[in-house]
Amino acid sequence: MVVLPPCMGLIHKSGLCMFQGAQVWSYFEGHLVTGYPRLISQEFPGVPDHLDAAVECHQGECRTDSIIFFKGDTVYIYSAQEDPPLKQRRWTALGNCTAAVRWLERYYCFNGVSFNRFDPVTGQLLSPRPLDTRDYFVRCPGRGHAHAARQNATLMSIKDRCSNRSFEAFSSDDKSRTYAFRGGWYFRLDSSKDGWHAWPVTHSWRNLQGVVDAAFSFENRMYFIQGSQVSVYSAYQIYIPIAGYPKPIKEEWELPGVTGVDAAFTCPSSSDLYIITGNKLTLVDLITRKRSGQVKTIIHAEVDSAMCGPHGLYLFHGPSFYHYKNVQELLSSAEAPAPGNIASSFLDC
Repeated sequence: MVVLPPCMGLIHKSGLCMFQGAQVWSYFEGHLVTGYPRLISQEFPGVPDHLDAAVECHQGECRTDSIIFFKGDTVYIYSAQEDPPLKQRRWTALGNCTAAVRWLERYYCFNGVSFNRFDPVTGQLLSPRPLDTRDYFVRCPGRGHAHAARQNATLMSIKDRCSNRSFEAFSSDDKSRTYAFRGGWYFRLDSSKDGWHAWPVTHSWRNLQGVVDAAFSFENRMYFIQGSQVSVYSAYQIYIPIAGYPKPIKEEWELPGVTGVDAAFTCPSSSDLYIITGNKLTLVDLITRKRSGQVKTIIHAEVDSAMCGPHGLYLFHGPSFYHYKNVQELLSSAEAPAPGNIASSFLDC
């Protein structure tokens, strides 16, 4: 039996679809919806019977709201918003999925006790190798993906959001999600409070490895600065690397002599990019990709990262942050405001 919550095309807050043999059942708040069960061929024309797995793919992660049905190494992608509504693909690299799951906007194909993460648009494998469900999704004594590393105090403190270790970068994207980067890992913070788990940066941003010095978003793209290089990812669906990157910072924004930054940020609905190096603030126009105006001096001699959003500008250093209403207040301030604690204010510690 294939279970699919909440069942695309029959979307309910507490809905559930179940597939078995040639039929589909739809439930709402635990009650069978009138008219069900129905034939799969009636509900989703062209989708075969006796499916192996199914998973929803939401608009923004796929082009439109869709359902991906699995049978053997063939997938059937159904969307009522498309014409024609059904597309058939062969994802041979993924193999047979006995179950499929979307969790934290990531997609997983299960086969027995093993699973792989995959791209829901192309079917590309995103896991370096098949992983064991008992190390990630099921609590088993003596197992867990961090079990072998529990004696490594450095790694565990990197992955502990409440350790008061400094973060190299903070950023928010166009979907109002906040990311905190530390030691090649990141935490995603959102209103559902389900993003506390630490992930390697490669988990969401393919080919991105190592420490992120600064990160920011602009026009559905996310930028990452590492050393003297900048990488850019499209955020229209899942994060996809933009061809031609990474590039040197000095070439991307015509900043001769700039080989690294301490922090970089944009503010909502603005094409202004602010780059902080030491106590110097440089303004770059992201439309022209050139420096705009003179380099300014700020009162902070050193910062680890910065982030600007609807609630103002935040500068981060060590375990502390400093809040300003906007860039103008930062530039006009003669002394820093009282520091706040990052762990308690941002990370729910």
